[in-house]
Amino acid sequence: MAKPKKNEDVSAEERIKEAARKLFTEKGFDAVKTRDIAAEAGINLALLNYYFRSKQKLFDIVMIENFERFIKQLIPILGNEELSLDEILTQVTASYIDMLKLNPGLPFFIMNEMRSDSNKLQHVREKMAQVKARFLKRVEDTLLKKKISQANMAHMMMNFMGLIIFPFVAQPILMKVNNINKKEFDSIMEERKELVPIWLKAIMKANKF
Repeated sequence: MAKPKKNEDVSAEERIKEAARKLFTEKGFDAVKTRDIAAEAGINLALLNYYFRSKQKLFDIVMIENFERFIKQLIPILGNEELSLDEILTQVTASYIDMLKLNPGLPFFIMNEMRSDSNKLQHVREKMAQVKARFLKRVEDTLLKKKISQANMAHMMMNFMGLIIFPFVAQPILMKVNNINKKEFDSIMEERKELVPIWLKAIMKANKF
């Protein structure tokens, strides 16, 4: 097969990634075939294989790009000194939920990569460490200003991440147990954009993270 021209290269590659994002989100990794992605992108299977070789490689690239895009959204929020901690909690929670609604497979991808000690996420880990440090610094500064003793920051992060990420990890079980469909699940997650900050602030007020 002839190598695509440069302008065609960028266009086709982006179409493939966009198609992959859509199908992985709608159906999950296992249910999607490479031919499905090729058809959604409007290209032939040989061209998809030319760019990405395998479905797993394409999934990895899409997930990492999505997560990096999300991190870039968080940095200006956490760096805005004019925002109160309450406003930061609200905006970060909403950003997380929006990102996970679009990328429900992301938590599993990250957990698998962490377990395998893969180098794929090294760059992402470094950026995420910076975001985490900024977030915890804002929490600590607020507690100091309000003369509230500092509790264990690890508990703070566990509660924050658990309240947001767990429903997406357990989504199939939660939908079955509560007898709800995907649309209803998404509606509940929209409600959590308001509820999670309220719960976190109540925990901080009680000074027990």
